[in-house]
Amino acid sequence: MALKLGKSFDRNYNLRLPFLNGHYDVGLFFNRKSTFLLFSVEPGLRGGDVDGQGIKVNMFKNLESSKFCETFLELHNYRKSTLDISNQFKAIKPEYYHEISFILNETINVAKVEIYDDKTLFDCLNIYGFTLNSYLNEFIFIITERQSIVKKLNRKIVRTTGIQIATSQAIQMMNDYHSESLISGRAGMDKVIPLEKKKIITLDDNDNNGD
Repeated sequence: MALKLGKSFDRNYNLRLPFLNGHYDVGLFFNRKSTFLLFSVEPGLRGGDVDGQGIKVNMFKNLESSKFCETFLELHNYRKSTLDISNQFKAIKPEYYHEISFILNETINVAKVEIYDDKTLFDCLNIYGFTLNSYLNEFIFIITERQSIVKKLNRKIVRTTGIQIATSQAIQMMNDYHSESLISGRAGMDKVIPLEKKKIITLDDNDNNGD
C-alpha cells in the first residue's frame, strides 16, 4: 500500500540499508520550510521475516524516550532568541565507543539563507546511522536532524526524529546494555559516614598501643 502524503511534505530522500540477508528501503519525507518529517519503511528481505527473527520497527518523535539514545548517545538541548535546539545528536558516550559504530553520516543542504549582519546559514537535513557491533546486520538506528531557518525571525530551529529497525535478539542486547547503564550510574554512591562519627587515629594512639 502506497504512502499518501499531504502538502506538508515536498521533499524526499531515500536510503537502502542492508539488513540480514536483504535490505530495508527507508524514505525520509520532509518540508523545505519547516521541521516536519516522516519516515516510510519498506522491507526488501528475501522470504520476509528470516528465520523467525522477530524484526521490529519503531519510530521516536522524542529521542529521549529511546533506550538506545538514553544508553549510548549524548544529546544536546539549547534555547535562546535566535536558536532553538531539541535533542540534537552530540556524541557517542565514551564508555560505548567499542559497542556501537556509525553506518551513516550524511548532510543534505536544502537552502542557503542570508540573515542579518550578512551571516549565512544552511537549511539542511543531517542523517546519522548507528548499529550495535555485536549485531552489525540486525540493528539499525537512524537519527534525522532537521535544521530549519525561519528568516523572518532570524531563528534556527533544530528538531530530531529517530527510527529503529532490529531483530528481537538485538533488542534484547540493547535492553541489557540499558539495564547495566542504570546500575552503573548508581555506582560510587556508597553511604558516607559523617566525619564526627569516625574514629580518627593519630600518631599518639599508635604509640600508646605499643606500650
